[in-house]
Amino acid sequence: MVNQWKAKMLLDKNYKIGVIDKRIYGSFIEHLGRAVYGGIYEPNHPEADEQGFRKDVINLVKELQVPIVRYPGGNMVSGYHWEDGIGNASDRPRRLELAWRTIETNEVGTNEFMDWSKKVHADVMMAVNLGTRGIDAARNLIEYTNHSHGTYWSDLRRSHGYENPHNIKTWCLGNEMDGPWQVGHKTAVEYGRIAQETGKAMKLVDSSIELVACGSSNTDMPTFPEYEATVLDLAYDEVDYISLHQYYGNKSDDTPNYLAKSMDMDHFIQTVISTCDYIKAKKRSKKKIMLSFDEWNVWYHSNEADQKVEPWSVAPPLLEDIYNFEDALLVGSMLITLLKHADRVKMACMAQLVNVIAPIMTDNQGSSWRQSIFYPYKHVSVFGRGISLHSIIDSPKYDSKDFADVPYIDSAVVYNEEKEELTIFAVNKHLEENIVLDVDIRSFQGYELIEHIVLENNDLKATNTVHRSNVVPHNQGESVIEDGELQIQCTSASWNVIRLRKNHE
Repeated sequence: MVNQWKAKMLLDKNYKIGVIDKRIYGSFIEHLGRAVYGGIYEPNHPEADEQGFRKDVINLVKELQVPIVRYPGGNMVSGYHWEDGIGNASDRPRRLELAWRTIETNEVGTNEFMDWSKKVHADVMMAVNLGTRGIDAARNLIEYTNHSHGTYWSDLRRSHGYENPHNIKTWCLGNEMDGPWQVGHKTAVEYGRIAQETGKAMKLVDSSIELVACGSSNTDMPTFPEYEATVLDLAYDEVDYISLHQYYGNKSDDTPNYLAKSMDMDHFIQTVISTCDYIKAKKRSKKKIMLSFDEWNVWYHSNEADQKVEPWSVAPPLLEDIYNFEDALLVGSMLITLLKHADRVKMACMAQLVNVIAPIMTDNQGSSWRQSIFYPYKHVSVFGRGISLHSIIDSPKYDSKDFADVPYIDSAVVYNEEKEELTIFAVNKHLEENIVLDVDIRSFQGYELIEHIVLENNDLKATNTVHRSNVVPHNQGESVIEDGELQIQCTSASWNVIRLRKNHE
């Protein structure tokens, strides 16, 4: 193997970060743009099923093995009346949707989405409106979805054709309530109190649920992380998770700085963990708050186009970022960052799933395709199940505009003890040089190489379209095992998945 640069990694199966909760590979569907209408739901599509859901999209979602999907928002939920989306579809009201200034037809609502989620084998993370509504609407919704029978709301569900309860176990208490853009924006004290009382009521209806409180909308919010501290101080006993949201972009076209932004994500997570543990110590509590990173992705390509969309239309093309190859590299590093914090980040949602800042795209001619970011998401979701291992890595570093000592090699390691498989995910952020990553795998005696998948492209701005897939992975990566050492050839600007399995022969 010819190479100019080297990095080293030491692995031991006993150095465990934590068990990976599969829900960190979740996603998000909001009633926004063409995520629902023209995305997952299109009754006139040639591949629509009996409920109007696109089977081509269902198959792509199943390919990603998405374990949980957040619904129905997002900013939209802060003005949403869930009752508009139940009962006979022809009787449902058309509403002004204030968050994105569109018309919501309510053709798809709670029951339809629960049906769709079963078709893609995903659980649902349901959000309640704590912007314009509160305790009553939330307790009625969970009675409708989770209570068996014998009450007004549960029997109404049964009259709508759903004899058995949906048993939704994960609930978001509102969305981005710290943001002035939010309908019903609240201060930390205002939100902390309503979250506490709403959570209390919901758990009286169903004590088995888990609740996610809103944290800061991003790290640039002037109230971060004080907002988290105040909310948890008030609602600690009722909630189980605090949310994190973060998007990145490359408007300045500075790729080295852009690819380093996963370090900002890491700092965000560490700060929120510290804040949670401070409140735990303050309250002398034995309870540990976990993290739900339930919005994350690249988002900037569509900003200008969105300004030109006329308001008050149905399902306009909003937030339709067309992702390029360098976006896939950053998404890979963001996934790696989540894995490095698998002990505390137990849920995460790539925002979003179809058409809206999404790995899956459709067009109005009936086609669907995979964006560049589809592939790292798929690889980590499919192969990243098990235990996240703490790897000791020594990599060459670089400085960028906003970051210092950025490792060229960004990596996470997953050990699936049951299957006796080891998977290494690695991004080489060097735009010009190949780097050989030497991995000490003596702790994994008898393991052999299954495959080395690589996503690479000479053009950082290459994209996939309905007509041409320019950014696709191959499994011709160069890796060898010799004398307890795995040598991985990480080509310049590449995403790598190296899979090993125990040989019992």
